[in-house]
Amino acid sequence: MTTTPTGLPTMQETTYDIGGRKIFAAETGDGPPVLLLHGGGPGASGTSNYTRNIAALARSHRVVVPDLPGYGRSTKGIDTGDPFGFLADGIRGLLDRLGLDTAHLVGNSYGGACALRLALDTPDRVDRMVLMGPGGVGTTRALPTPGLNSLLNYYTGDGPSRPKLEKFIRNHLVFNAADVPDSVIDERYRASIDPEVIAAPPLQRPSGRDALRTVWKMDFTRDPRLSRLPVPTLVLWGAQDKVNRPSGGRMLAERMPDCDLYTVANTGHWVQFERAELFNRLCADFLAGRR
Repeated sequence: MTTTPTGLPTMQETTYDIGGRKIFAAETGDGPPVLLLHGGGPGASGTSNYTRNIAALARSHRVVVPDLPGYGRSTKGIDTGDPFGFLADGIRGLLDRLGLDTAHLVGNSYGGACALRLALDTPDRVDRMVLMGPGGVGTTRALPTPGLNSLLNYYTGDGPSRPKLEKFIRNHLVFNAADVPDSVIDERYRASIDPEVIAAPPLQRPSGRDALRTVWKMDFTRDPRLSRLPVPTLVLWGAQDKVNRPSGGRMLAERMPDCDLYTVANTGHWVQFERAELFNRLCADFLAGRR
């Protein structure tokens, strides 16, 4: 497997037309297909979110890494009335364009919410699922966490800035701030100030007349389909997650009929980044049916 200067394997890059909108995806490896769905922080993208995981998973899988709608090189702007449903529809459309009847889904935070919604709506399209601190789990039952508030406030007030982004990443996304290179923050900041993103930030506080309905749609623990979801699922949650509360892992394990829960000590919201070796091993084993 050849690699780029960043350490990522050489990947085929394609932009797909999905219902008149563009979804960018990078692909490498061979084997059962797995889609890696990234989180929703400012400046996020697929390959940057999984830079420490792609090569390891590509040893045994066909790895597809899209930029979710609203992010990276995909079309900006999303349906703020049903954001998770909108993301799920886009990724399901990508599966269609790739000619995949089914695939494994791996989702971090916002991407975890996308994976879970896709599985709830069309469980026959998902083989297995790995969720890391997914959004939409108990989010309407308490005040937002400091990390979620920081995320939602990035484009408000005095607007985006590198210090603001650095504080969010180092103080809220990870347990060990020194583990994040300055280059990661620089790359994310440049992406976060794309004029199209500033004009339509993909992750915003629900507002307007239908805000309550939107909030309820974004809380999966209120969805009765969760207790019937047949997709084998592994939930990984950092014990020190400051964005999505670790108690969400127990909620999923108690409600889903086939769900394993692994709580990772001394780890924040980025399990796949902070504990890459552990994540890569657990993920590869689970997707291969070794539990």
